[in-house]
Amino acid sequence: MSFEILVPSLPESVSDATLAAWHKQPGDWVNAGDNLADLETDKVILEVPAPQSGTLLEIIAKDGETVVGGQLLAKLDMQQAKATPSAEKKEEASLSPSVRRLVAENELDPQAIAGSGKHGRILKTDVLDYLNDQQHNEPAPQAAAAPVAAEPAPSPLSASAIGSLRPEQRVPMTRLRAKIAERLLQAQQNAAMLTTFNEVNLKAVIDLRNQYKDRFETKHGVKLGFMSFFVKASIEGLKRFPAINASIDGNDIIYHGYYDIGIAVTTPRGLIVPILRDADQLDFAGIEKGIHDFGNKARNGSISVEDLSGGTFTITNGGIFGSMLSTPILNPPQCAILGMHAIKDRPVVENGEVVVRPIMYLALSYDHRLVDGKEAVQFLGTIKECLEAPAHLLLNI
Repeated sequence: MSFEILVPSLPESVSDATLAAWHKQPGDWVNAGDNLADLETDKVILEVPAPQSGTLLEIIAKDGETVVGGQLLAKLDMQQAKATPSAEKKEEASLSPSVRRLVAENELDPQAIAGSGKHGRILKTDVLDYLNDQQHNEPAPQAAAAPVAAEPAPSPLSASAIGSLRPEQRVPMTRLRAKIAERLLQAQQNAAMLTTFNEVNLKAVIDLRNQYKDRFETKHGVKLGFMSFFVKASIEGLKRFPAINASIDGNDIIYHGYYDIGIAVTTPRGLIVPILRDADQLDFAGIEKGIHDFGNKARNGSISVEDLSGGTFTITNGGIFGSMLSTPILNPPQCAILGMHAIKDRPVVENGEVVVRPIMYLALSYDHRLVDGKEAVQFLGTIKECLEAPAHLLLNI
């Protein structure tokens, strides 16, 4: 009996998707639940699971096509289940789209890779670590004994670029990259964006973190990072200056009575901003656990549209890549974004003496249509105050 495979219902904010790749071909046997194809939206990658076991008869939508919810993708011939699939097939079915693609591109055996995810699931970082170990452990190739002269080393250029000293490669933008480009242009064209700067002495935060980080991790099962301090300090600033937590809708200003903080995360596909909802209700452990979970989801490709929807304020940390100073771009319809940067030891004057302290530059980009310069400067001053005397955060004063 023939069974139609349809595009699953897309999230409310997504109108269509691009068929990124088929993992099965006509004639292949599939088991119920096997991932047949990946659908790429402008936010996440969705899997198309097989609803029944059977043989894939025909593929209707091809790689790269734009599809909408309910559209016919393929046809499946439903049959009695075959013999129990091999361990290799089971392992393949449990892989995320990004991991499966990386394994296929490098022709790897998933059973040879140790998984660090839940229940031993293989994460993308596990595959990358495995590839790195293979490269380091691979013995140098032996030169073949031959009566003729050795051939010159092959060119590092791809086959299509051989014979050219100025190779080029044209590839289409991913849906995520195209959406990022659209939103960045939207932010610059539709907002009166300005950036103000300040610096913060993080000695008190670092001392507090060093003193309690081991006990914190033992009790809560997650490391105590810097981001939870910045989230807490930002929330304090947003409470004092509600306009920075607001957004513009036409001729109206929407003041949000909640604090949904976006944390910018870099993935192989591009920058995404998952949302810590009601962050003001979370303690330090809750914030760190939320950030840790988002990082895991981003690495294994399981982050959802719901994780990325909404948000009233965003924090981005370019310092993890070594950035010293930058002007972050707004994440519409939010009206402000905080940029963190690298921590560097710098000479500062304290009580008339020059001492060395760990200093970070902060940047706040804001929409001047809604936020005045005075509020922006005072908001950064509040963050500086809270971080240089973190008792403010702990005692709620």
